[in-house]
Amino acid sequence: MRVASCGLPIFETYLNELIEWNKKFNLTAITDPEEIRRKHFDDSLLLLQAMKLMDESVVDVGAGAGFPGIPLKIVCPEIKLTLVEATKKKVEFLEHIIKLLDLKNTAAVWARAEDFAQQHRESFDLAVSRAVAEMSVLCEYSLPLVRVGGAFIAYKEVTVEPEIAAARQALEILGGALREVRKYPARSLVIIDKVNVTPVKYPRRAGMAKKRPL
Repeated sequence: MRVASCGLPIFETYLNELIEWNKKFNLTAITDPEEIRRKHFDDSLLLLQAMKLMDESVVDVGAGAGFPGIPLKIVCPEIKLTLVEATKKKVEFLEHIIKLLDLKNTAAVWARAEDFAQQHRESFDLAVSRAVAEMSVLCEYSLPLVRVGGAFIAYKEVTVEPEIAAARQALEILGGALREVRKYPARSLVIIDKVNVTPVKYPRRAGMAKKRPL
């Protein structure tokens, strides 16, 4: 899927705002417009090759500058999107973009993933994350947010098998089950089904998932 050729001016508005805000705040290390289209926009939309989005409630954990959540929302406007981000300046950018692009049923939340998950347990049909963290950590952040019957999709590097192997215990504890790994030239999508309720003690308090992975 090529955003650069899909003829949606809304993506160009998003791109221009990202570049402009990035001059003041560290939103992305990628600053070339074509690279942004390819490595942020196109990459975010790979999920749509793995599954169809209709009107699901979607939470983007560690949303950063809005990837993958906002590109998915642009192409699938019926989804209900929540963007969770711990850095205040990034949340301010997200709020600006939501308003500028007139994205309905979209909210940016300034919160740590652990705190947000404890307050919104099993409230979403789908969790997504492109955050840079080990699979076991991402699972502890994200699976508690997903209802049983929903799914969590992690955007990972192409070689992801060692991370998946290391996360097997975390998946079992948190109520997840690996469905499949979709491979693309520069990306793997790890698709995890939520098959059981997550125990109430997860996620643990802020910082524990990284300090002591399950």
